[in-house]
Amino acid sequence: MATRTAAQRREEAKLEYDAFMAACPSRQLLDRISDKWVGLVLAAMADRPRRYGELSKDVAGVSPKMLTQTLRSLERDGLVARYVTAEVPVRVDYELTDLGHSLMPLMRAIKSWAEAHMDDVHVARSEYDRTAASA
Repeated sequence: MATRTAAQRREEAKLEYDAFMAACPSRQLLDRISDKWVGLVLAAMADRPRRYGELSKDVAGVSPKMLTQTLRSLERDGLVARYVTAEVPVRVDYELTDLGHSLMPLMRAIKSWAEAHMDDVHVARSEYDRTAASA
């Protein structure tokens, strides 16, 4: 049996990623990026680095706990970088990484689609609820 390097094994594994398979690691990533707070936090950071307080104001409705968890998970996945500057008080900035920036065209498209089609969704929901209530 031929010996393979770690890089070769990783390349072979990439070819085998299939999100329809229950054990596929890409499901974890899809779960992460489909979270509503993730999409909004990434969109808030799309143009420039942000401090925690700025993100908290920009992303209306997110609790401090959820914002912290979201930022940590994005940092862990390599989509966001956290920079600490020794000042008084300490300054912490969050910025999209190259990987995070590569995701932004998709996130912007989804956000734009949702905003453009919300009226259609409201109509569909009303029709569904009316039909379901009379059945």
